[in-house]
Formats: sequence, C-alpha cells, structure tokens
Amino acid sequence: MSESHEDILASFQSITGIDLPEAILHLEETNWDLLTAIHRVLPQENIEQEFSTFNASTANRNTVVEGLNNLDVETNVDEIMTVPSSPVSVFRNIYHSGSSTTSNHHQFTKSSDYNESGSSSGNSSCCHKSSQELSFNIHLKYEIHKLKILDTMTVADLKAKIASVTSIPICRQSLTGWIPNEATCTDATVLKTLNLDQSNEVILKDLGDELFMDEDGLDHNSRDNELFTINATRQPDGEKFSLQFLGKQTFMEVKTDFYTLTTIPVRQQVWTGWPDNISGQTTLAQSGIELTINVVLNRATENTSGAQLPPAPSRSSDIVEMDNSEENSSDDNDFQDANDDFNDYYTDTTLRRPIEDLITDETSDEITGSFQFVDNYILRYGDPHPDFYRGSLQDALNEACYKPAKDRKLLAIYLHHDRSVLSHVFCEVLLKCDGIQQTLLHNFILYGWDLTHESNKNMFLSALSACSNPTAIITVRTIPVNHLPAIVIIGKSRSTCEVLSVIHGNCGKDEMLNKLLETINMYSDQRDIEVREENERAAREQVKLEQDVAYNESLEADRRKEEVKLQKERALANEKKRLESERQEIEAVREANRLEAERCVPVEPAADGKGITKIRVRKPTGEFILRRFTVDTKLSILFKFIESQGFPMNEYKVISSFPRRDLTTVNAAETLEHYKLCPQETVILELR
Repeated sequence: MSESHEDILASFQSITGIDLPEAILHLEETNWDLLTAIHRVLPQENIEQEFSTFNASTANRNTVVEGLNNLDVETNVDEIMTVPSSPVSVFRNIYHSGSSTTSNHHQFTKSSDYNESGSSSGNSSCCHKSSQELSFNIHLKYEIHKLKILDTMTVADLKAKIASVTSIPICRQSLTGWIPNEATCTDATVLKTLNLDQSNEVILKDLGDELFMDEDGLDHNSRDNELFTINATRQPDGEKFSLQFLGKQTFMEVKTDFYTLTTIPVRQQVWTGWPDNISGQTTLAQSGIELTINVVLNRATENTSGAQLPPAPSRSSDIVEMDNSEENSSDDNDFQDANDDFNDYYTDTTLRRPIEDLITDETSDEITGSFQFVDNYILRYGDPHPDFYRGSLQDALNEACYKPAKDRKLLAIYLHHDRSVLSHVFCEVLLKCDGIQQTLLHNFILYGWDLTHESNKNMFLSALSACSNPTAIITVRTIPVNHLPAIVIIGKSRSTCEVLSVIHGNCGKDEMLNKLLETINMYSDQRDIEVREENERAAREQVKLEQDVAYNESLEADRRKEEVKLQKERALANEKKRLESERQEIEAVREANRLEAERCVPVEPAADGKGITKIRVRKPTGEFILRRFTVDTKLSILFKFIESQGFPMNEYKVISSFPRRDLTTVNAAETLEHYKLCPQETVILELR
C-alpha cells in the first residue's frame, strides 16, 4: 500500500533535514516521488538501489539482509533490524552509517551481483542485448571526470552519477553542450531517446558555487544587481506577460510575482524553458540564464507524470461522508469532541503546507483585509475555489443589491474561523463542489472575511453596521464559533437590505445547495414583484418621456419658424439699408455734379440786352424751365445749366424741336446761334 503524502513528507524531512517549505517544493516538483526527491538533494551513490533494497524490509527480514549484502557498506544488520519496519527508517540508518558508499561506487556498480539497470546478474545478458553503454567526459572547471552509464537510464540517473564523482548536488547541476536543445530535456528523459554518441562531452556548471563564472566571465555576485527580463506566455490562451527582476531574487519570488498577474497558484505553475533542477531558493544570478529569457507557463490540473494533484487528507473525506441527520442532531459536546480531534490532526507537522491566517491580525483597513483573504484562501485551499469579491463590504453590497431589480443579486458573506472544527471540511469539500460554486457564481456576490482574530471581527462588524440594518449585526454576533464557518445571505427588499438566510458550517453538500436554492427562489418571487413594478413605472416614465419629446419637438419647430422669419426680416432690412446707402451715395455724387455745373453757368443776361436768346427746357414731367443766354453762348453751357437743375447729361438727352435732333450728340463747343437756337427755342429732356 502506497504511503500518504504526509508520510512521504515526514520521511523526506527526516532523511534530508530540509525545512518544510523547501521540502514541499522538492516533493511537488518530483510528483511526490521520495526516491527522486532524495536524488535531487543528496548526492549519495546508488540511493535508488539502497532504497529499493531496504524498502523491501517491510515484507521480511531476509529481503533486507539480501539488500544489505549487495551494498559495500559495513553495517550491523541486527542493529538495523531493531528499528521499526519502515522503509524510511531502514534507509535512514543505512544512509547515516554507510558514508563510505560513495568511495566504493565503481566496485559496487561493476559487481556481478547487481548491474547498472538494477537487475540481478542472471538477467544481465538479457538487458545488454537491448542497451548499450555510453561514455561521458564531464568538464568541470579545469577537471575532466569520466563515467559510463547504460542508455536505458534517465537523465536523473546520469546526474546522480555525476553527483557521486563531483560532490555537486543534483539541484545545483547545469549540463550544457551535450544535446542540441537542452530546454526540452527533463530528468525523466531516457538517454536512449536523445540519440547520443558513444562518447559525449558535457560541460558541468555548479549553480551554487560562489566562484561560478557565467559566459561573460563574471561571477554571479556581479549579476545580483543586473536586471533580468522574464517573458512568459500563458497557455492555452497565449496571453503574454513580461516582468523584470534583479539577479539576487529567487525563482520562488518569480513564481509568486507571476501568480499575482496570472492568478495561477505557485504550486500549480508548470514552467517550460527554465534550466533543469533548480530549487525555489536558487537566484536568477546563480541559475546561469541569459538576461532575457522566454518561457511558457501552464496551469497544472495534473502534475508532470499525469497523476492527479495531491488529494486532501483522508480524514476530511471521512468526516464529510457523515450522515446529515447525525450532524444536525449533534450538540455542543459533539462539536467539542470533533474540535479536539481536528486540533490533533491539524497540529501534525506533516501537513502539505503551513496554514497562515487568511487575514492577519495587523490588518489596518477593510480593503486590504479583503485582498488578503482572497489571496491566502487560494494559496491555502487551491483550485477550484469560489469567486470571492475583492474590495470593501459596502462595494460588494452595492454590486449585489443596489442595482435595477432585474440585475440584482444576493450578497453571500462567507465568515471563516480557523478555530472551528468545521472550517477545513467546509472549504475543502463544500466550497469545492461544482454545483455550489456555479450557484454562488450566477446568483450571488460572494464576500469573504476571517473572524479568527477579534480585531478583524470588530472591523467587519463596524463595516456591516455602516451598510446594513442592526439585524445583520446581531445575526453575526450570535453565531457560535463551533457553528462557523457560516454564509450569511443578504438581499434588498424595497429600500432596505436584510438577512434572508444563514447557512452554518455543520451541513452537507446537498443541504447547503438546497438552502441556497430555497433562498434564491424566495428572493426571486419578491424580486419579480419589484421587477414588474419597475417595468410599470418605466412604462409610465416612457409615455411621459415621449410626450415631453413631442412637446419639445413642437417648441423646436416653432422656434425654427420664428428664426427663419427673423432671418428674412433681417435680410430685407439689410437690403433696404444697402439700397438707401447706394442711393444716398448717388444723390451725393449728383449733387456734387450739380453744384459743379452751377458754378460753370454764367450769370443770366438782362432781358433788354442785345444778342439775347430765350431757351425753354421742358422737363419729363411737362414743366418748363426758362433761361436767357447770349447767342454766342456755347451749347455746353446750356448742358451745364440743365445739369444744375438736376438733370445730368449721362441720364438725359436734349432734343431740339425743329429740326428734331439730339443735341447731346453734336459738337457742344459750337454756339447756340450756330445751331439756330435763337432768338428763342424749346428743347425737350428725355431719359436715355
């Protein structure tokens, strides 16, 4: 029967002495394979052979003795067999007592009892028919280490042999120059699939060596303050992200920062393009990567070997399968007993990851607490997880309740408490149920808060009192810790928000789903009434709006008509003004010409003088103008006289009566006598 993850973690820590976070990281990256994880951190020769030999100790003592005889280690078999029959215990005794196994590596691997592939000598010939031995020259600084290995072994086996001859742990090895595309090669890759030559040259770099030099000839300490650019492409959507880090930052910090961008938890991040076998504590400067690197990020629903991610502890599953009637009938003593049982369980140091407060005690404001809750909840419980609202309680209430009735949702407040026996099961089982998650997603705004610390509880109650009625505060205050976690459902009725339902943590999946659906149905009936009222009110407002629009359109039409009328009047006035101005200008010119002509006309001679002629000028109106001139007066003077009377020659012509002729067409320099306009004559003015 395979060991649980808790047992593997405890065994791994006992053997290697590594801290809990780093131990979890190594085990998760190796798919919780204890042997592979030990290979990464302990460069001991033939760990796989020793461990497989001593793992058989759980079956019988003879198998253990046979395995010990295959090892070139001086060990007291009777002493070892006194320890409990755990494969980890046996292996730990061998590991601590067999420190000389490394030096005996070649003798051990060439013995007739056990060959490279782990087969007995009897099967050796069969094995070698389908495999061949590869030679490797390992170039480390100024040294060359030669080793041989079968092509049926994996890259991890090759690194283990390199660790045995160079004392460089697997996690610090960087192998280059031996295959065209090192990025596609993993520890599980079989050497035969790489199409290697019989003899191969490999450049080995120690990622943790203080004197490690990069390709530019600078030790990694000089790269600590250089800026590295990580270009990541998230699959399968192809979205690209780019972040910059200092060389002294670790790969764990890189993964954590990308988690804030992609929301993929660190433990579910699968990267392609990183150097092989680096730990979370390896810095970018130590890794030997270029200043700019392109990588691919995937979310792991399954780990690299195809196995499902580590399941939750079996105890939780047992508790969830309890009959609901038993849970509902349990009294406070039952809760206390379960609490004690769970406290013993959760204080076990072999948990997958340390449990931190969802909201720390030092949290100063509500929004920070909300973001802490969501982030820490996801880190603790992983995927799938409910879609919690990030922000203040008032913002969540506004998003859920203060909208039109047809768009309104219920506000579900998840209240967590780490000291409650029910919290872990509620989060790991009920809130991971797909039906419950979908119901919460489509009908609720889910807000989460941690009441573990009294300061956080008081902060939440203060926020609740500011945005809800006193009933909600009383409801939250009266929930006992052993009934937490709880979901308090708040809905808007008319103009107020009130508590519609409370779901306590001591219920099963079906019961919780039924309560959610009952609350939704009850609220839907009430909301339908408000929707109908809002629709009727909207219809009335629409009619009023249409009337207002029609009235405004009528006013606008009248305004446009009035504007057109005013424009026409202004145009007529402007035209009149222009014509009057032109007329005045013409009159002014005519008056100036008249005055000029009047100055040119000589004084009228006396009536009794000699050589006098009388000229009568008939106007177009029929009136006459009489004027005496001397017979030697030039015809032009007669024209000037006529102009002085207001009849310019450019507008009128002067016609003599007998013979009838147009005098304006003859020579005006001749005298009146020349044209026989004496002793008297009548001339007629006609418009041209």
